[in-house]
This record gives sequence, structure tokens and C-alpha cells, in this order.
Amino acid sequence: MRSNESLARAQNCYVSQRFLMHTKQSALVSTRAHILDGSLGSGRAPCGKAFCWCHSGIIYTDQQRSLSKNAIRNNFSRFVADSMPGSAMDLCPLSRGKKLVHLDLKGAPPKINYFHELIHLFADLGATGILVEYEDMFPYKGELKILQSNTHPPYSREDIISIQEIAHSRGLEIVPLVQTFGHFEFVLKHSTFRKLREVNHCLGTLNPHSKQGVALVLEMLHQVMELHPKSTTLHIGADEVYMLGEGEESKEWLSIPGHSINKLFLRHITTVAKGIREHYPSLSVIMWDDMLRSMTSDTIKDSGLVGLVQPMLWDYSPVLDVENNIMLMEKYKSAGLLQQWAASSFKGSTTVHTCVTSTQRHVDNHLQWLKVASGLSSGVELQGIALTGWQRYDHLSVLCELMPLGLHSLASCLQCLLHGSFTEEAQKKVMEALGTGTTEVGDIERLSQANTRAYPGMKLAEIIVQLTVLLESEELRHFESSLYVRGWFSPYHRQRQIINPLFAEQIQKQAKMFLEAVEFKVHEVQQEMCLLYPESTVEEWIAQHVTPVRKPLQDLLKDIHTVLEDMGLFIHESASHSGN
Repeated sequence: MRSNESLARAQNCYVSQRFLMHTKQSALVSTRAHILDGSLGSGRAPCGKAFCWCHSGIIYTDQQRSLSKNAIRNNFSRFVADSMPGSAMDLCPLSRGKKLVHLDLKGAPPKINYFHELIHLFADLGATGILVEYEDMFPYKGELKILQSNTHPPYSREDIISIQEIAHSRGLEIVPLVQTFGHFEFVLKHSTFRKLREVNHCLGTLNPHSKQGVALVLEMLHQVMELHPKSTTLHIGADEVYMLGEGEESKEWLSIPGHSINKLFLRHITTVAKGIREHYPSLSVIMWDDMLRSMTSDTIKDSGLVGLVQPMLWDYSPVLDVENNIMLMEKYKSAGLLQQWAASSFKGSTTVHTCVTSTQRHVDNHLQWLKVASGLSSGVELQGIALTGWQRYDHLSVLCELMPLGLHSLASCLQCLLHGSFTEEAQKKVMEALGTGTTEVGDIERLSQANTRAYPGMKLAEIIVQLTVLLESEELRHFESSLYVRGWFSPYHRQRQIINPLFAEQIQKQAKMFLEAVEFKVHEVQQEMCLLYPESTVEEWIAQHVTPVRKPLQDLLKDIHTVLEDMGLFIHESASHSGN
């Protein structure tokens, strides 16, 4: 085996050689993604699902549509004319409004000490609050204790209190997010609550006809708010209620004249919102807007929801449809929902398995939202924006980018909002705040350029970027398609257990070189990640990103070892070791 020092030199040399090619490939992928974003529609779900791209459905009368489009064009023309520094953009509602950083804890929950560090960093970067989606990391009690994670320890009640104390000391408000209809997987996956599903094979959607289901939701909300006595705002989720109307009770209800899936959705949300108002009359309630998009303003107005909730419009595309989002917000205003929010993304919305965040993609998303906000009529009371950082697409999907990989993007997006655009001054402030020489975490050549400070998790981010470049290299990913393997140890050779020993040695040498480089970086990742995340997160991340590349090499070496052993040939100890 090589010494750690020599391995480090070899690895860093290899990564540097791969970086230019990786950068070009990333640029090409980014370009393709932008094209796809534009062709597929206006946004993706808060969970980030690739298959959820859709053109937001809006229903207007001809007169409403004509008036809305004229108003939008006039407002947007004013925005274009006034968007120079020091003009109307300085008064943009998103620049002066609330800026909530979303923490999605259904995957890779940070250790409490790292959580505290992140709170301070969010405040330093310009956030005004934190939207905390606890899911199974909340210390539910009593009959709801079953909801606590058994993969890693949930936060204790003392942890929840400490989070709020530190946040409040830095002037940040805490807004809890508790799903109440869709994305209920962490609840309905348990056999105890199976009977509360809308349909048995959909773990995410609650049966809206079940009184026990509504009681369960209200008890969850009560326990969360009980531990958040200073919070003035609550987010009840309510996005992507899949399979709604497919349950037997729903089908019977929908058979009644005048009933519809839209009314079924509004009926449940209104019930939940009224239950909250009864116990917490001064609490502001936010909900995701996607289930409202296809409804008419009259349908929303007649539901009784007006005055109970504030819709939060999410759209994570770097080329989001500005005019379409303005029309949505104007429609909600006409329905009586004057107080509204926007939701952008700083990570977790590119692909289900993205590992390294692209800052530019997410900055572009925020630039589009600034255009939306500047094109609204005065009647829309835009409260602020939530910068979402999804950690999973849903409770059962793989991990998205870890927080340290998304902090360059978050800092850049916040500065973009504060400055009204991503100016050189904004970029300079990002680099100063994070202690790096770049705004892109994937720029490994400038990531750790000399500076006086470094953000929490920077070392882990740097090692993960280096490892990712190695794992995504053509030589490693397509090793089994290389000349020696395809020519002298093909699937046919492995099945027949035959190999030319001379070429076996060449294959072993190359495979061991790659494995040693990977294992060296993986060890560094493990050491650093364990400081910030639970062991279960470390294991999951490696299984997701490393195992698919590492295991084929290990299996290949093991098979060569077996064949050579059957041939009675001498086996190098190092080859045998690497194949285990």
C-alpha cells in the first residue's frame, strides 16, 4: 500500500487533471438542464421531483385573463425600465421582505452543535428566519412517539429549545413546517396508521374523510407549537396530494353532484386551518400553493379558506415563467388571499441524486423571482420568500446535496435578494462571508484559496467535491469497458472462469490504483462527515455515491483472484486485500 502522503499527492494530481474536463461536462449538463427546464414548464415540487414539472394551471374568464395580462405587461415594462441599480429594484418586496432559510430534516439531520453553527451562519448571510421541516426528527410524545426516527436519534426537547434560543438571539424567527395532507409518508408508513391512507399503496396522502386523521394532524401541530411558544407563523405544507379522490370514501363523496377533487382538497385544508385558528387565533398559517393552481378564484373564495392561510408559491426553475407566476399571484389576490409568499431553491431541486450544488442555477432562479415580485400589483401583500434546501424529494428517496455543498449557493442567493441582482459587490460579500475564493462550491481550484476564515463544513465540502470528480471520471465509471477488461476478462471469461494471467496483472494494477485513490478520499469524507452528521447519514451517503462505483471494481478483483487461484497461480497479497 502507498503511504498516505504519496496517495494524497497522487489523488490531488489526478483530481486537478480531471477538473477541467469535469467543469466542461458540468457546463454542458447545466446547459441541457436549462433547456429542459424551459421546455417542461414553470416549476417543480417542493420535494423537487423531476416528474412534477408542469405548466401551472390557471383558470380565468376571458375578461379576467385580458385584464390580468394587460396589468402584467404594464408592471413588467416598468420593472425592465427601472431595474438599474438605485431604482425600483431597491424597493423590491423580496429585497426588503422576510427571507426564510428552509431546513429539511427528513434526511441528513445535522448534529445539534453543527445545527447551532448553521443558525449563526444563516444570520451572518442575511436571513431573517428559518423554516424548519422537522418530520421524524421532532420529539413527538405519547401515542405519536412512533413517528420519531429510528435511523438516528431525533432531537430532544432541550435541543428544540436551544435551536430557538440561538435563533432568537440572532434575530431569526423559527417557522415550523408540518405536513398535514400530502407528503405524509413518515406517518402513514407505520402500520398503526395504515388505515388512514387515501389508498393503501400511496404512503403520502391522508384520507380526508377520516376524523381520526384530522385529530392526528391537529395533535401533531399542537405538540410542535407547544415547543415553539414564540413562533408567530406555522407552515402546514399541503403540496402534492397524490391520488386524492381515488379512495373508496372519496369516490362516494365525489359521486354527489357539485362535489369535485378541488372542493375535497379545500374541505380538508379549511378544516385543519380552522382547527389551528381555534387553538392559536393569532398564528399566521402558510401553505404550499400547487394544489390551488388549477382552481378558479371563485372556488377558492367560496371555500372559506380566505383569511385562514397565506399561499406560498414555489417555483425552482432557473428559467421560471415570470408572467405565469404573476398571474397566479394576481388570481390569489382576486380570491381574497392578499398575503402571499414566494419559495425559491438554493439546493435539492436539480435532480434526485445531485451531490454538488450549482450556484448559478439557483441564482438564476432568484433573479427570476425578483422579476415576478417587481411585476405585481400593489394589492398583493408579498410577505417574503423561503429559500428551500430540500434534502430528499420525499421521505423514502435518496439524499440530495448535503448542506455544506449548498452554502455557496445559499449565500449567493441571499446576497442576490439583498442587492437586487448578483453584482460584483454581492459576489465579493459571499466570498468574504464564507472565506473562499469562489461562489461555486464545485470550483475546487479556488474553493480553499487563502482567507482569514472558513464556513462550517467547508472542509467536508472540499473533500466531497474532490471525491465526486474522481467518482464521475470516465476512466473509473467505465472501467469495465476498458481495453484489458473487455478483451481478456469479459462476462464470458468470468462465466467460464478463464483469464490470461499476463493481462490479469494489468487489470489488477489499474483496479487497485483506482480503489486506493477512492478509499483514501472516502476515509477523509467519513472522518469529516462524522463531525457534522449522524453515522447513519455517513453510511447512507457512501452507499449512495461511492458503492455503485466501488463495488464493481471490488467484485472484478475478487473474480480475478478466484480464477487465478483455481489455475494454481500465485496471488499478490495486495490484490487479494483490495478485492475483499
